[in-house]
Amino acid sequence: MNLLSPEPSGKLRRRIVFHGDVQGVGFRWQAKEAANAVGAAGWVRNEWDGTVTMELQGNEEQINAVIRTLKQDRWIRIDRMDITELPLEKNERSFSVRF
Repeated sequence: MNLLSPEPSGKLRRRIVFHGDVQGVGFRWQAKEAANAVGAAGWVRNEWDGTVTMELQGNEEQINAVIRTLKQDRWIRIDRMDITELPLEKNERSFSVRF
Protein backbone atom coordinates (compact mmCIF):
# COMPACT_ATOMS: atom_id res chain seq x y z
CA MET A 1 0.00 0.00 0.00
CA ASN A 2 1.34 3.40 -0.99
CA LEU A 3 0.69 5.83 1.88
CA LEU A 4 0.20 9.49 1.13
CA SER A 5 0.37 12.00 3.95
CA PRO A 6 -3.11 12.84 5.16
CA GLU A 7 -4.35 16.36 4.51
CA PRO A 8 -4.17 18.80 7.44
CA SER A 9 -7.91 18.20 7.83
CA GLY A 10 -7.16 14.53 8.55
CA LYS A 11 -9.01 13.48 5.42
CA LEU A 12 -7.66 10.94 3.00
CA ARG A 13 -8.93 9.04 -0.02
CA ARG A 14 -8.56 5.35 -0.76
CA ARG A 15 -9.44 3.18 -3.72
CA ILE A 16 -10.40 -0.25 -2.43
CA VAL A 17 -11.00 -3.24 -4.67
CA PHE A 18 -13.00 -5.90 -2.82
CA HIS A 19 -12.67 -9.59 -3.74
CA GLY A 20 -14.99 -12.36 -2.55
CA ASP A 21 -18.79 -12.65 -2.52
CA VAL A 22 -19.31 -8.95 -3.16
CA GLN A 23 -21.74 -8.80 -6.10
CA GLY A 24 -25.43 -9.69 -5.91
CA VAL A 25 -25.44 -9.37 -2.11
CA GLY A 26 -26.40 -5.71 -1.60
CA PHE A 27 -22.79 -4.56 -1.30
CA ARG A 28 -23.22 -1.24 -3.13
CA TRP A 29 -26.39 -0.34 -1.23
CA GLN A 30 -24.74 -1.23 2.09
CA ALA A 31 -21.63 0.78 1.18
CA LYS A 32 -23.74 3.84 0.36
CA GLU A 33 -25.74 3.55 3.59
CA ALA A 34 -22.58 3.09 5.68
CA ALA A 35 -20.76 6.01 4.02
CA ASN A 36 -23.75 8.31 4.43
CA ALA A 37 -24.11 7.29 8.09
CA VAL A 38 -20.56 8.43 8.90
CA GLY A 39 -20.35 11.36 6.47
CA ALA A 40 -17.80 9.85 4.07
CA ALA A 41 -17.75 10.74 0.37
CA GLY A 42 -16.91 8.76 -2.75
CA TRP A 43 -18.45 6.12 -4.96
CA VAL A 44 -18.82 2.36 -5.48
CA ARG A 45 -19.34 0.20 -8.59
CA ASN A 46 -19.41 -3.43 -9.70
CA GLU A 47 -16.63 -4.55 -12.04
CA TRP A 48 -16.82 -7.05 -14.90
CA ASP A 49 -14.51 -9.51 -13.08
CA GLY A 50 -16.77 -9.96 -10.05
CA THR A 51 -14.96 -7.47 -7.81
CA VAL A 52 -16.33 -4.20 -6.44
CA THR A 53 -14.33 -0.97 -6.59
CA MET A 54 -14.91 1.80 -4.08
CA GLU A 55 -13.25 5.18 -3.68
CA LEU A 56 -13.82 6.41 -0.16
CA GLN A 57 -12.89 9.80 1.23
CA GLY A 58 -12.95 10.82 4.88
CA ASN A 59 -10.85 10.52 7.98
CA GLU A 60 -9.37 7.19 9.09
CA GLU A 61 -12.22 6.53 11.51
CA GLN A 62 -14.90 7.10 8.85
CA ILE A 63 -13.17 4.85 6.34
CA ASN A 64 -12.67 2.10 8.91
CA ALA A 65 -16.33 2.34 9.98
CA VAL A 66 -17.54 1.79 6.41
CA ILE A 67 -15.28 -1.23 5.93
CA ARG A 68 -16.27 -2.66 9.32
CA THR A 69 -19.96 -2.37 8.40
CA LEU A 70 -19.38 -4.20 5.12
CA LYS A 71 -17.41 -6.97 6.83
CA GLN A 72 -20.19 -7.48 9.39
CA ASP A 73 -22.96 -7.92 6.81
CA ARG A 74 -24.14 -11.52 6.80
CA TRP A 75 -24.42 -11.74 3.00
CA ILE A 76 -21.12 -10.11 2.09
CA ARG A 77 -17.89 -12.13 2.25
CA ILE A 78 -14.70 -10.16 1.69
CA ASP A 79 -11.73 -12.42 0.94
CA ARG A 80 -9.24 -9.68 0.08
CA MET A 81 -8.98 -5.91 -0.31
CA ASP A 82 -6.49 -4.16 -2.58
CA ILE A 83 -6.01 -0.64 -1.19
CA THR A 84 -4.43 2.34 -2.95
CA GLU A 85 -4.00 5.80 -1.46
CA LEU A 86 -5.23 8.62 -3.73
CA PRO A 87 -5.19 12.41 -3.67
CA LEU A 88 -8.32 14.04 -2.26
CA GLU A 89 -11.18 15.08 -4.53
CA LYS A 90 -11.63 18.58 -3.08
CA ASN A 91 -15.21 19.13 -4.26
CA GLU A 92 -16.65 15.71 -3.51
CA ARG A 93 -19.24 15.89 -0.73
CA SER A 94 -21.47 12.83 -1.16
CA PHE A 95 -21.33 9.10 -1.85
CA SER A 96 -22.87 7.52 -4.95
CA VAL A 97 -23.38 4.20 -6.68
CA ARG A 98 -21.89 4.13 -10.18
CA PHE A 99 -23.10 1.85 -12.94
